[in-house]
Amino acid sequence: MQRHPSGFRFPDGESFMEMQTRMTDALARIVERHRGGVVVAVSHADPIKAALAHALGMHLDLFQRLNVAGSITTIVYTSGPPMVLGMNSLGDGMPA
Repeated sequence: MQRHPSGFRFPDGESFMEMQTRMTDALARIVERHRGGVVVAVSHADPIKAALAHALGMHLDLFQRLNVAGSITTIVYTSGPPMVLGMNSLGDGMPA
């Protein structure tokens, strides 16, 4: 699971690839509904890392290199590719 998450599936559950698709599809729907607005979405670390990897253009097999636990990640979605403005922030300008 750690070395090849893109090939892992939880027993009777979804794969990491399916989870990443679910997250990015949900974010796309949120962006469409709130175009031009600011939205806060809350989730667990692995789904956030999967969405962040997608925004960075990073292969899912590398997403475990990201650390987001207990922190704020900021991604801007426009008509172009997503732009990561911040990650692993504690909200006070300091990284976690």
